[in-house]
Amino acid sequence: MPGGAGHGRGGGIRGGRRSYRPLGGRTRGERRAGSPSPSLPAGPASLGAMFCRSAGRALRALALLQLQPPARAAPLTARGPAACYGTSITSAKIQVNGVHLHYQQTGEGSHAVLLLPGMLGSGETDFGPQLKSMNKQLFTVVAWDPRGYGKSIPPSRDFPPDFFERDAKDAVDLMQALKFKKFSLLGWSDGGITALIAAAKYPNLIHKLVVWGANASVTQEDVRIYNGIRDVSKWSEKVKKPLEELYGHKYFAETCEAWVDGISRFAENSDGNICQQLLPDIKCPTFIIHGEKDPLVPQAHAEYIHKHIKGSRLLLMPEGKHNLHLRFAKDFNREVEDFLR
Repeated sequence: MPGGAGHGRGGGIRGGRRSYRPLGGRTRGERRAGSPSPSLPAGPASLGAMFCRSAGRALRALALLQLQPPARAAPLTARGPAACYGTSITSAKIQVNGVHLHYQQTGEGSHAVLLLPGMLGSGETDFGPQLKSMNKQLFTVVAWDPRGYGKSIPPSRDFPPDFFERDAKDAVDLMQALKFKKFSLLGWSDGGITALIAAAKYPNLIHKLVVWGANASVTQEDVRIYNGIRDVSKWSEKVKKPLEELYGHKYFAETCEAWVDGISRFAENSDGNICQQLLPDIKCPTFIIHGEKDPLVPQAHAEYIHKHIKGSRLLLMPEGKHNLHLRFAKDFNREVEDFLR
């Protein structure tokens, strides 16, 4: 799914409570939110942000589905930014599977976490608030640029039938090359699909898994949505400019078209399959987050992933769109850190 860079805006929780219930039927727990926190400065624009121009609104509620017995949590209170230790972010390249992959790394915690970006995305453009604000004492955070994206060029990006599997192997082998024996995955959009595949195929290496804006199949409706973003000349200047500066117009436009063609081919498979058959093989604790206003990924995709990964948790964000981790960065980081602990 499309990722790319995105606006980094904040939204805050001002109290409320969360209830946990079984998935049965469509029962949901609700968290009520109050007034919004001040916005964070906007960062580079994203494909998701094409459809996410409204800003500064907080979450009205958070609906949580999970396959666990009923329980109640204590009321939530607003928190400040996560504590940061060793805030420097290093940038380097390392040779993996015949290509030189670029990555950024920050933090000194014992829990290693890999951030996987979306289409046309990179660690720098897609995960600014996570690199800056995730707890540096608890986590060592690595954000990578998949081959053909960001600063992992050359090679040029292409989309063979197994490009998600190729990215999954590159991601895992990158972390192994960096000497991390076990690590967690945070995957957005295309990066979420890659993370699902990596967790299924390399279960002994993956500690925990968080995905959002991801899908395990492609429907004809998805293809229609993808074709709606094929022509980058129709994108807003606010969205186009950072990507054109990163890639140049020609590479940016041609790669977007190639992505639409590449991912649309999955719709020709039985049930539009990308990685549906792998979901039951995911054994690590899994947290699925979905924005109910995501214009690029229908909610049914998140519900399907949740249903087919045993014991997984699903968090629905009623005000969330495709770039929910940027627009509501503080809330997203808090939820994810609580899950990873």
